[in-house]
Formats: sequence, C-alpha cells, structure tokens
Amino acid sequence: MKDALGVVMGRFQGLHMGHMEYLLAGAERCGHLIVGVTNFEPWEELPASLKDLDRVRPSSNPFTYYERMAMIRDSLVEAGLPRERFDVVPFPIEQPEHIFNFAPPEAAYYVTIYDQWGEHKRQVLEDLGLRTQVLWVRTDAQRLTSGTEVRRLIAEGKPWEHLVPPAARRYLTEHGLVERLRRPNA
Repeated sequence: MKDALGVVMGRFQGLHMGHMEYLLAGAERCGHLIVGVTNFEPWEELPASLKDLDRVRPSSNPFTYYERMAMIRDSLVEAGLPRERFDVVPFPIEQPEHIFNFAPPEAAYYVTIYDQWGEHKRQVLEDLGLRTQVLWVRTDAQRLTSGTEVRRLIAEGKPWEHLVPPAARRYLTEHGLVERLRRPNA
C-alpha cells in the first residue's frame, strides 16, 4: 500500500542521476511527493555541530534554492511524474525544529544512507517522531555520482552532461550556471 504523502530531502547541488533515482523511488511509494531542499538559506545561522562539514561551505552550495527547485521540477516532469503529484519546498534539516513549517508530520520520510550524514538525517527525523523509511543503504563507492563530482567536472571543463538529467543539463547551461562554476572562486 502506498503512503498518501512522502518526503525526500537533499541539497541537490546540482541535481544528478543519483538524485533522480532517489526522487523517483520516493515517488513510487506515495501518492504525493514532497521534495525538501536543504541548505536553502546559505546565510542561515547553523548549529555549531554542523559548521565544519564540507556540505555547508559556500563552495559546496553554488546554486540558489530557486535554481535547485527549477531543476528538480523540470527533471521530475520530464521523467514522467505529473506536476500535480509533487511539491518542492525548503527543508531545514539543519534546524529540525522548523521542519514542520514545510512538511507535514503525518508523511512518510524516505532516506537513503551512504555515510554518517545519511545516518544523522535518519536519526534527526526519528527523534522528531517521524515515520522514517530507509530506501537503501549503500557504500560511498556504490553511489551513481555525487554533486561534488558533477561540480568538479564542470569547473574543470570535463564531460559532466551524462551525470545529470537532460532538464537539469539544459537549466545549468541556459541559465549561465556552468559558467558560474567555471569561474575562479565560484
């Protein structure tokens, strides 16, 4: 039986094929998918325990919330998920006390685990009393790709297009985001 509401979450900096696998797996399990975008405010005050993580550095977060939302929206529609079956919202996993401003507590929260951060997210959600489902546990070596790898390849002018969905590739190219990553200190 499908969940009525499901939630997936991630930074999506930028959207790649591994993200699409996760998004579509979540969509298969529910009637309506809420896609939560974390690190949506680069200026937000982070808890001290997170400040040393690479994932919160400005260089690891070159795309705005809006840019990531547009890539997710366009890529999911292009993959065949009807627009009325999903929403894209901010998701403050870094400040869990605010999650319920963006996602309902009755939803199923789908997570994937590759590393300690995945375990941390699962624990945060469970500590909030949320119904959490682990879609899969894989090693870092089993990732299809990573946002870090895609950003690095773009910055170095190497082939990257095969690692992202076509709609995200078009968005990155047409909105000058590829050039942004290729500029020093982007």
